Amino acid sequence: MSDEIPENESAKDDARHAEKMAKKKAARDKIMATKTDGKGLIIVHTGKGKGKSSAAFGMIFRHIAHGKPSAVVQFIKGAMWTGERDLIEKHFSDLCQFHTMGEGFTWETQDRARDIAAASAAWEKAKELIRDERNSMVLLDEINIALRYDYLDVNDVVAFLKNEKPAMTHVVLTGRNAKEDLIEIADLVTEMELVKHPFRSGIKGQPGVEF
Repeated sequence: MSDEIPENESAKDDARHAEKMAKKKAARDKIMATKTDGKGLIIVHTGKGKGKSSAAFGMIFRHIAHGKPSAVVQFIKGAMWTGERDLIEKHFSDLCQFHTMGEGFTWETQDRARDIAAASAAWEKAKELIRDERNSMVLLDEINIALRYDYLDVNDVVAFLKNEKPAMTHVVLTGRNAKEDLIEIADLVTEMELVKHPFRSGIKGQPGVEF
């Protein structure tokens, strides 16, 4: 017995599929016709899974590809070398300002007063960059960590984003344990879910993957 589908049945399947996709496209086009406004988004990447900063840097590189000025402020990472910073500073410094303001992860500094001072300085720089309407996007990398440990007041951050962020400026905030007040005002929130992680199998962070 042949497993081949008769030619007429195959043609009917193709026709049904084409009709289904045409209806889907018409419905999609109708929805898209109502989405005409643009605005500067508040974007939050959070969760225990990997990829929060990586996804945010993808947006920064997309901005660079479009020739749109942008900026990055790193709230936690200190002297640690990263591929993103190296690439941007060497090749795209005219389009993206890069400020590494942190002094390392909290368990490395072991000095709360120093961490608070570093986070405060990073936030002042972030506000300066966001207020500058030439910057189409500003990435606040791992600011959620600074907020989690109360190095910054979430109310101050929320009030600034609501009241002082230019209308067309996108701000991306990364780090696990995003505060609910921040999530509430955000336009786009993505939670990275951890399913498996090589660290649990004894594999350390590797260049090109983690940094």
